[in-house]
Amino acid sequence: MPSATSPSQPASPTPQDALGDGRVGVVDVGSNSIRLVVFDKLDRAPTPVFNERVLCGLGRGMDQTGRLNDEGVKLALTNLDRFARIARAMEVVRLDLIATAATRDADNGPQFVADVERRTGCKVTVLSGLSEARLAALGVVSSMPEATGLMGDLGGGSLELVRLDRGQLGDAVSLPLGPLRLAEVSGGSREAAVAEIDRQLDNVSWLSEAGGADFFPVGGAWRALARIHMEQTQYPLHVIHGYTLQRRTAQDMARVVSRLGPRSLSRIRGVSKRRLETLPYAALLMGRVLRRLRPEGVTFSAFGLREGHLFDLLEAEQQTRDPLIAAASDLAQAEGRFGDLGAEMFAWTEPLFTDETDDERRLRRAAGHLADIAWREHPDYRAVQALYRILRLPLLALNHAERAFLAYTAFIRYGGKPHENAAQTPRQLMDARQIERAEIVGNALRLGITVSAGTRGLLANARLEWHGETLNVRLPDDTSAAPGEVVEKRLKALVKAVGAKRGDVF
Repeated sequence: MPSATSPSQPASPTPQDALGDGRVGVVDVGSNSIRLVVFDKLDRAPTPVFNERVLCGLGRGMDQTGRLNDEGVKLALTNLDRFARIARAMEVVRLDLIATAATRDADNGPQFVADVERRTGCKVTVLSGLSEARLAALGVVSSMPEATGLMGDLGGGSLELVRLDRGQLGDAVSLPLGPLRLAEVSGGSREAAVAEIDRQLDNVSWLSEAGGADFFPVGGAWRALARIHMEQTQYPLHVIHGYTLQRRTAQDMARVVSRLGPRSLSRIRGVSKRRLETLPYAALLMGRVLRRLRPEGVTFSAFGLREGHLFDLLEAEQQTRDPLIAAASDLAQAEGRFGDLGAEMFAWTEPLFTDETDDERRLRRAAGHLADIAWREHPDYRAVQALYRILRLPLLALNHAERAFLAYTAFIRYGGKPHENAAQTPRQLMDARQIERAEIVGNALRLGITVSAGTRGLLANARLEWHGETLNVRLPDDTSAAPGEVVEKRLKALVKAVGAKRGDVF
């Protein structure tokens, strides 16, 4: 697969070293929308500090005229100028403008690029279809390192498909099947749209071989479908990333939405007015892709082109880091009272688990990093605030059950009780084993924080140890920590959680 052009403002062979901890921004100039996202730094788990989107419709009418939409160009130029000014005000050290399908295909695309560069003072990189596909797939891989199946990135003017095998990119194709383009080619006829979709998909010889694993939809229109399903099913967590549906459920939803008109769609909560005309085509596209692919499941990704672009700029060593652990560690370092306690908390909880899977071990490690991030909150609300914060954090690379596990673990760590109302949302998203493990880890972290007072170093010399069915706390030999009523109380809670007969402190 061809490598994507790496836009650079300024250019640097080692961008991380050159940029340090400065903010970086990416502007995605698409066929339907333009968006600026500013991240805190170039890192394995960058945090967005600003995100603004404008639906310009640059590609509207392009199939008839061959040109970018005049009104869309005016709107884009005005807002791209605004984006550049915002980036300067935020002292962004690198701002990359990336243009995709409409700009690369339009007769007046080069003139539009020249106008943008003149107005903003920033270089615009126009990606080829395969470069766009590669970066979108890297965005998925950056947050789901073991992703296997097919990534589909739907923009207003094109559909990019990339095969994934445990995070490795394979066959790729860019098809002229965006909703804006499809609406114009079909003349509003559903039958004509189906015929055009099938004709284009027929040309992808390897598509039938990519089935059996997961399908990873990327792009605003497909995220809107996930949002609709959440609303209609009253799903308890409105986080798109990692939202997973069974194939038949996704097909049924796509079939229903593809047959709705603008008036019916406007009655659905959460649907943007600007997507009323194009959303049925996005649903139709998903349905036809799923019909051929027949994946086991559909997992929506909020990570795509922009995140893939940043991931592509990282050094190889950084790319191999676990994004969850990187994000949790960064958060702990920034917000923990005494820095990141993750390593000590991970070692402290180790004796409690002898049969955990690699995924469970990974979550326990992340929970240790997040053990002390809510200390600033009012004591009466710490448990709930920690739960909601972790449940809704945008950047942790997790499916929803894993997200619920970490949130519920933090809730228990801060003294939350399983019967409380706030606990019911994460409990709905987990199975019985996950709930039990979260309560054990949460109580163990609570005890660990009590023994060490949240300081670094002290817990490294203390340990949990089993003697038959008795769970003991062994305090440091150097007398740097001592037993007390609160330690005894929290050991008792942990003993109950693990099903031990009793517990002692030595």
